[in-house]
Amino acid sequence: MSAAPSTEPADDIIVCDNVVKIYKVSTLEVLALQGLDLRIGAGEMVGIVGKSGSGKSTLLNILAGNDAPTAGTAQVAGYNLLALSTRQAARYRRHVIGFVWQQTGRNLLPYLSALQNVEQPLNYVGMSGKAARGRAADLLEMVGLAHRLRHKPSALSGGEQQRVAIAVALANNPRVLLADEPTGELDSATAQEILGMFKRAREQFGVTVVVVTHDPAVAEVADRTISIRDGRTSAERVRSERLDGANGFSQVTHREYAVIDRAGRLQIPPEYLHALGIEDRALLRLEDGRIILEPVQGAADER
Repeated sequence: MSAAPSTEPADDIIVCDNVVKIYKVSTLEVLALQGLDLRIGAGEMVGIVGKSGSGKSTLLNILAGNDAPTAGTAQVAGYNLLALSTRQAARYRRHVIGFVWQQTGRNLLPYLSALQNVEQPLNYVGMSGKAARGRAADLLEMVGLAHRLRHKPSALSGGEQQRVAIAVALANNPRVLLADEPTGELDSATAQEILGMFKRAREQFGVTVVVVTHDPAVAEVADRTISIRDGRTSAERVRSERLDGANGFSQVTHREYAVIDRAGRLQIPPEYLHALGIEDRALLRLEDGRIILEPVQGAADER
């Protein structure tokens, strides 16, 4: 598959099939992703959650073009992330991806004002002068900081700095906006505001948003929340909203699904296995259109 962009289905801007990532630490090999499957539609807002070490940050770095998978298929907006040349990777990061880090110091240049920070990526893509300043000002107005254009990061609160960071990430009109723990250093109220900004960006610009976070509040704004465990997608929580005709209010509901990968593997939550007394083996049977999972009676005796 060519590393250059191709035409992908409109509903699959991000496709990961059986992605493996192995890091070598001294003489040891660490398996960070173990055959991860993921599909994200264009214009979706998706939260990625999981415990530390689950592989979620590794996944985000691969999607950002900062790291390459060891094996499998990882494709974003038609770019094959396993085969990017140095030039293609730079173009990919410059034109396709916007990125927001947890640490505000990594997002903004401290000696530039908010307006100048947002102008920087525009200069990189050839826009300058009045056009760049106008777009930068519009983006800062979108994130609610039209009155703070001339302030440097040191004069802004943590939440305001992250708003500027979102504007910076949107400056190059990316197709995909990635965020790594963007609320990790914020209080809960400010965190909700920042997550709301990502939702607003999705709605206003049609950008696909992927947020890696420990914050459960992401489920309230994301279309889907995907859990990663042991380097694989394990569960998916889908948010739906419908208008209640009786009182005119929107009603939000969530439904959680287990994820089955291409090999037919299903990750069962450990608390379910513990409750059933299942360890390394179980009985499966098909009954009335349902799959029944049962503990093996006397499993220790059988061995």
